[in-house]
Amino acid sequence: MAFDGIAIASITKELNQHLTGGRIYKIAQPESDELLLTIKNNGGQYRLLLSADASLPLVYLTDKNKQSPMTAPGFCMLLRKHLQNARILDITQPGLERIIRIRLEHLNEMGDICQKTLVIEIMGKHSNIIFCSENMIIDSIKHISGLVSSVREVLPGREYFIPQTQDKQDPFAFLDGGRTAQDFTEKLRSMPMPLYKALYCAYTGFSPVMAQELCFRAGLDGDIPAASQTPEALAWLYDTFLAVLKQIAAGDFRPNIIYEKKSPVEFAALPLTIYQDRETVFFDSISEVLEHYYEEKNTLTRIRQKSADLRRIVQTALERNIKKYDLQRRQIKDTEKREKYRIYGELLNTYGYGAEPGAKSLEALNYYTDEMITIPLDDTLTPSENAKKYFDKYGKLKRTFEALSELTVEVKSEIEHLESIAAALDIALQEEDLVQIKEELIESGYIRRKGGNKKVKVTSRPFHYISSDGFHMYVGKNNYQNDELTFKFASGSDWWFHAKGMPGSHVIVRTEGKELPDRTFEEAARLAAWYSKGREQEKVEIDYLQKKNVKKPNGAKPGFVIYYTNFSMSIDSDISGLEQVK
Repeated sequence: MAFDGIAIASITKELNQHLTGGRIYKIAQPESDELLLTIKNNGGQYRLLLSADASLPLVYLTDKNKQSPMTAPGFCMLLRKHLQNARILDITQPGLERIIRIRLEHLNEMGDICQKTLVIEIMGKHSNIIFCSENMIIDSIKHISGLVSSVREVLPGREYFIPQTQDKQDPFAFLDGGRTAQDFTEKLRSMPMPLYKALYCAYTGFSPVMAQELCFRAGLDGDIPAASQTPEALAWLYDTFLAVLKQIAAGDFRPNIIYEKKSPVEFAALPLTIYQDRETVFFDSISEVLEHYYEEKNTLTRIRQKSADLRRIVQTALERNIKKYDLQRRQIKDTEKREKYRIYGELLNTYGYGAEPGAKSLEALNYYTDEMITIPLDDTLTPSENAKKYFDKYGKLKRTFEALSELTVEVKSEIEHLESIAAALDIALQEEDLVQIKEELIESGYIRRKGGNKKVKVTSRPFHYISSDGFHMYVGKNNYQNDELTFKFASGSDWWFHAKGMPGSHVIVRTEGKELPDRTFEEAARLAAWYSKGREQEKVEIDYLQKKNVKKPNGAKPGFVIYYTNFSMSIDSDISGLEQVK
């Protein structure tokens, strides 16, 4: 979801409510393209995060502080010089542009009252934080020269203006009478593209998702061009368009995040009816939405980056073992003819006396099947020598089969082990979750331990959930935790759950001597489905039994168990309604 003009309108309203009239108490620059302002107002204290990160530009209020560098960057020092104790006069958004202007009042060196403006542009890779006096740029967190942009230079001493890089119109012109329904229709019909795309290309502030939402609310197919829509359909769309604009102008926002199986997939300042089939969580403020959404997204992105090396090691080993296993399976298939050679040898010992000298074959009765077969012969050898040759072939293939049978079991076990580690990497959420996974790879010989034999401290703990009926459910994050949960933590009467025939977490439900309700069985099974390789499947088959019936063979790899008496159920992996203990 783009941080679009509608979300900017929502955050602008929120900032005005909390910060207008307040004074800037602290100015910090935790990152090269990020500011953290501490503002005191109405007896309270607020932290305003302003980020011009090219990949993730953001503006929101937060309770969290950030560590600042020992030496403040030049831009931060400049702001401190001008804006320390400055008063916020107002916070505005021009039209529905992705721009926020914070107008400030402060005293200069002579004690005279001056006004400055801090402009935050949320424009993807072109995002910036610009400090202006009237329309002149004093400085910016990013310097953009003419060599970088032919549209506008962002440098000290240059004039500040909003770049008009696209032929987009201000949608609020429809509210003040500047434009009409006919203008709306003609503009969309002139654009040879899908209707939803024409909407966000024609008017500022609308993201692709919000444009699709408008089409959905109007009951139209947004993939059909406007030129193919009926006048009545475009009239419905115009009414919907106006209704949304009036809602924005009135500040009637309902910030929300759309979740699919507990993962955030979208956020918006207005309800997204286009996602009726997914879970929508509403928040009191757009700042909460942005902080939650990007924190969760960042967590997944960050852990992916942190685990990249481990993933590469596991994937390389997995590919190598799969190739080895496929080769061994082909070699085993080649040994299937060994019994034929044994029978040839036996029949030659029995009927070889009847073979003519120099014969290239012998017709004989196979007394195992009562059928006549033709035995190929080497005409340079006697029947007994031919029999010995066949017995030698049989012996060689038999030894190959026996050796490969053991090897394929070992390699298959290693593949399953590596797949379980890959599954553990998929569910890791924190850096500390990777510690035990790395340790397992070291113990398995895939990574060389650095710094002697000293093991790192383990702080990761299993996931902990409470069932709807109040039972405690625990989920192992990796093979070591699976072993610990099953064989050290759980008692014999506790229930054990695992996805059938695929890598996944061990799930333990503590019974405390009580009978488990059906609902708790289902919720534990959903946990086992979600924390398995089959989480994207519509249904996952789950095995469950009491822990006392789960065994671990001697010398088995971490996380590997066996059991013989179990129940099974097929269930979805939706755990969105479960309470997790942090």
